[in-house]
Amino acid sequence: MAAFQGDKTFFHGKNESTGVLLLNLGTPNEPTPSAVRKYLGEFLGDSRVVEIPRFAWLPILHGLILPRRAAASAANYEKIWFKDNGKSGSPLLYYGERQAKLLQNEIEARFRGPVHIELAMRYGQPDIKSSLKKLQQKGARRILVLPLYPQYSSTTTATSYDAVSKVLKDWRWIPEMRFVNQYHDNPGYIKALAASVRDHWHHLDESGEQRSEKLLMSFHGLPKRNLDAGDPYFCQCHKTGRLLAETLELKNDQWLLTFQSRFGKQEWLQPYTDATLKQLAKDGTKRIDIISPGFPADCLETLEEINMENRAYFMQAGGEAYHYIPALNDTPLHIRALADIIQQHTQGWPETSDNWSANDIEKQHDLTQQRAKIKGADF
Repeated sequence: MAAFQGDKTFFHGKNESTGVLLLNLGTPNEPTPSAVRKYLGEFLGDSRVVEIPRFAWLPILHGLILPRRAAASAANYEKIWFKDNGKSGSPLLYYGERQAKLLQNEIEARFRGPVHIELAMRYGQPDIKSSLKKLQQKGARRILVLPLYPQYSSTTTATSYDAVSKVLKDWRWIPEMRFVNQYHDNPGYIKALAASVRDHWHHLDESGEQRSEKLLMSFHGLPKRNLDAGDPYFCQCHKTGRLLAETLELKNDQWLLTFQSRFGKQEWLQPYTDATLKQLAKDGTKRIDIISPGFPADCLETLEEINMENRAYFMQAGGEAYHYIPALNDTPLHIRALADIIQQHTQGWPETSDNWSANDIEKQHDLTQQRAKIKGADF
């Protein structure tokens, strides 16, 4: 017989709340080969991420790829690991914690009732199980899961759903659940992206530096077969790019969209970021701005791959100026956009209603305790 887990913190009349689980991809605990190997083993071992039969893939992963890739990846993590200026540790975790803290403040200013924000990583720490447990202990009878992937993909959004469901299947009392599928065309998100580009242009103008000839939007890549199988990611990336370009009033020859981070020999979504940058420089483009709209927080793929590795490709091929525009991170407009999404998806829940009253809730809790006592409940 299955032993389902009860809520040991429950008592009759306990304050209820709404919980929000912020989910990002994950990060190793340290920039060391052992920590990176553990993280990559979990990430690349996910059947949503690598759609190869387990019996064929896992021996390759653990026998060939991880032993070779862990040390090289650890060296790259070491390059971008925060160590000073008031920041420490993994950039993704640092900004994730900042986002959760600032979002908590924004939500408390918007809603009358208690709404609690918890950060979790799909792979690594803080893990989904412990973060959901924290929400349960805070009385969250309603939970919104917000994966920080603006563009839906089976490799990110869907695997987050799988992981949350895997934890909850062991709970005896399941909370009411809602799940944000995507927000690739959310007006607040597009506005925040546009503001980050305009801020970059403003700084160029102030410094007297010439503006770049093109804005390149680089999204994380996927195998092309994912698109062929029905994954909407490619289409949603293009819609984000189009909306951002329209908001910035860019002409068609002033921007382009590419895909980065391909792995293996199979065909991935094109055009490729690295190949495009090399070709642009060879064709005479001297100055480029580059942004990665699909990443809500700076991480290895933006700080090392885009800002270091791809910068080198462009400059070595003849480019003269390469400007990486940081991820939205903890900027005010980004926090407001995420709060807007939470507000949209929690409509109808008591804590986010204008009718929520602390006095009414307290009276209801007292009544609940009295009735439970009459019925012989053991608090």
